Amino acid sequence: MLRAILLLVLLIVAARLFWRVIDAMIEGASGKPRRRVAGGVKLERDPVCGTYVAPRSALALTAGGATHYFCSEKCRNEYLAR
Repeated sequence: MLRAILLLVLLIVAARLFWRVIDAMIEGASGKPRRRVAGGVKLERDPVCGTYVAPRSALALTAGGATHYFCSEKCRNEYLAR
């Protein structure tokens, strides 16, 4: 029984590897990528709790010519209370 399970796992791995090779060959022959790779996003650090947040989804506050990004209203309010 264990031998059959191991053989099945080996066959699945081999089939996946085969299809990845075929997919790469098709992608190379077409000259354009089939998958899109997302670019990296520069994260900003919350000055209160230290959490890193994406500027597009964070709460922002401009003070003293600098923009600060916060993970929550609680952190923003705590920063304003200083």
